[in-house]
Amino acid sequence: MRSQSVRVLGIDPGLTRCGVGVVDGCVGGPLTLVDVGVVRTPADLDIARRLHLLERGIEEAIVRHRPQVVAVERVFSQLNVRTVMGTAQASGVAMLVAARHDIEVRLHTPSEVKAAITGSGRADKAQVAHMVARLLRLEQAPRPADAADALALAICQVWRGGAAVRLDAAVAKAAGR
Repeated sequence: MRSQSVRVLGIDPGLTRCGVGVVDGCVGGPLTLVDVGVVRTPADLDIARRLHLLERGIEEAIVRHRPQVVAVERVFSQLNVRTVMGTAQASGVAMLVAARHDIEVRLHTPSEVKAAITGSGRADKAQVAHMVARLLRLEQAPRPADAADALALAICQVWRGGAAVRLDAAVAKAAGR
């Protein structure tokens, strides 16, 4: 029995370019591209104004597409602390906007997304983009890479999300909640 279709908004957080991609699909069924793009902010604006622009762009995507789940890349430690801070702040904005709309948020690590999309957690950006294009039956990969990464997050959630929800429910049941 095939699972029910879900609409997922994938967000690849970043201060300068925040990828936003919407996919419809279910485990075992075809995936459908709904929308993809990038919310951009000028590097010369102060951080508060940049975060506000991101909030408006993500809000617009949520209102327009009404996703059931928002999948956000889990921020991981990099050598460049400044980059991590901006990514973490953008990620927080995405989660806040989803919560404001009472939409479930799921976090996925980059290696988890790569493994889901390509079969290897060590795939490079070109491999991920190529597979996103194949899975969504596109002639070419979405650009820039942030857009393709957002779609990869959404696809990962479509495929793995149902299992995560069932696992959470089983753990809660076992704990007597």
